[in-house]
Amino acid sequence: MSQEPLSIRHPRDAYWRRVRRLTAALLASWFLLTFGVIFFARELSGFTLFGWPFPFYMAAQGLTLLYLAIVAIYLIRMRHLDRQLKSDATDAR
Repeated sequence: MSQEPLSIRHPRDAYWRRVRRLTAALLASWFLLTFGVIFFARELSGFTLFGWPFPFYMAAQGLTLLYLAIVAIYLIRMRHLDRQLKSDATDAR
């Protein structure tokens, strides 16, 4: 049996491990952003952004922009991972 690293022997296993890690990290950031603003709304109300209390602004617009950023990160990273898997598959042939 060859002693090659797992990622070389099984590119799909490494791919799915990276996909799961990315998904878990982005879901955790989504949860922490949402929970953090809601849970600390009273403490954050002392800050103002464009004349609005910070928690109100984040609930109305800020979190939506951050959610779009999470989707964009997922899109860019998955495109990179898919291309990497495709090149690994063609190299293996």
